[in-house]
Amino acid sequence: MIIHPRSFDHPDAVRLNDQVQLEYAERYGDEGDVTPLDPTMFEPPNGLYLLAYDVRDRPVATGGWRTQDRNDKGYSDGDAELKRMFVIPEGRGNGLARRILAALEDDARAAGRVRMVLETGDQQPEAIALYTSSGYAPCEKFGHYRTYESSLCFAKPLR
Repeated sequence: MIIHPRSFDHPDAVRLNDQVQLEYAERYGDEGDVTPLDPTMFEPPNGLYLLAYDVRDRPVATGGWRTQDRNDKGYSDGDAELKRMFVIPEGRGNGLARRILAALEDDARAAGRVRMVLETGDQQPEAIALYTSSGYAPCEKFGHYRTYESSLCFAKPLR
């Protein structure tokens, strides 16, 4: 697998984002994740978006981080927020998500961020297992879904 930085609006990123939205809609019975996102949020040095490709150059996984600082949605100064971690079903179980997560943490750390935060849902046990096994711990809720009972928030110090 090869991991490349790409823009959030790259055609391969859009295609995988559409897939993850369908999965969210199926798991939660709604329209998917409606958190407002803009491609500029993932531009270095304030973020990064990664795409993983298989040996046939097909996009199989994504993930990104964006800068967050203290605001009315519960973020803290120095936060890097993980977004759109996704591996297509055929690519799961090969450590791709873990590789992307590590690369995003390293990049956010190099950019001076002090904490990686993420918001997931209670219908995503695979994601919860990945994050907790990677050193993330539950934290105070933040973000777009902070008032939803099904929302779960996690954080990990980057220093």
